[in-house]
Amino acid sequence: MATVRCRNRHFYDDHQRSDCPFCGVGMELEGTLKQTEKIPGLTTGGSGQGRAAGDFPTLARGGRVPPRPGADPGVTRHIWAAKVGFDPVVGWLVCIEGPEKGRDYRIHTERNFIGRSPHMDIAITGDDAISRENHAVVSFNPKNGVFRLAPGDSRGLIYLNEEEVLTPVELKAYDTIEMGASKLTFVPFCGERFQWEKG
Repeated sequence: MATVRCRNRHFYDDHQRSDCPFCGVGMELEGTLKQTEKIPGLTTGGSGQGRAAGDFPTLARGGRVPPRPGADPGVTRHIWAAKVGFDPVVGWLVCIEGPEKGRDYRIHTERNFIGRSPHMDIAITGDDAISRENHAVVSFNPKNGVFRLAPGDSRGLIYLNEEEVLTPVELKAYDTIEMGASKLTFVPFCGERFQWEKG
């Protein structure tokens, strides 16, 4: 397994995918890491000391990844966030049972990936029964004001109001989401009564 990092700093196996499974962005380009910077657990075709400028990982198909000319080095911004000028909160998840009982988690526009890794959009770090990455996804569609809950690509299950979630389902105010040893209540902010563009 060769672990690489995309420009948005997500790690993934480049032998299985040519782009990041979390954000769809390709690998970091030449010159984005310092010559001596080490990434723990990163395996490369080179010295094993982390990827240095010009030392690109080898893909499964045997080719090298060249730097893309004129590539945009900036961070991906949601369309709605660009319209409003910032990425506003659209709702919350509040932990009502489990290791992080009483804690709240902000939901932003579009997709919010849930896991226990601190790199997740919604990081429930205290629950070891939640997958490190992509246990579930909560999304908000700013065009129609609808929230949805979908299973992630992990082995762990999620439940909405005691029912197993296998495909995306619509979330309603004060629905209960269960994953790992945690129960979370969904609290919407945007919807019929308020939208950031209008408000």
